[in-house]
Amino acid sequence: MPSGAITYQLEPQLTADEFIEVLRSSTLAERRPVDDRARIESMLRQADIILTARDERGKLVGVARALSDFSYATYLSDLAVDQAFQGRGIGRELIRQTRLAGGEQALLVLLAAPKSRSYYPHIGMKPHESCWLIERSR
Repeated sequence: MPSGAITYQLEPQLTADEFIEVLRSSTLAERRPVDDRARIESMLRQADIILTARDERGKLVGVARALSDFSYATYLSDLAVDQAFQGRGIGRELIRQTRLAGGEQALLVLLAAPKSRSYYPHIGMKPHESCWLIERSR
């Protein structure tokens, strides 16, 4: 397991290449359009909050990407942590910092990836049973 300090920061200019790399190393790429670079770039540029976690060498090992009105609701759209760095509290810290960045008075909403559903109750998040979706057209 990698060791060393993790640095967290707001990083609105995160590159698509780094974002795609951490999506792949976290397995979140299975549900993200990583082969559509223009769409990934748009996802990054339209986000209100991009928080990163980097190891002591500067390698991106985690990211949180969120949309927020900074007063009522923050939607944490992507939470990805490199599998080699999981189990070290990086996801929990990215969620904490996303909540702070979006405003503690705002509700934090997240749709869990199937493989991560058991993680969120473990860190104090509560399930909500009335989520409704209209699927993407592409």
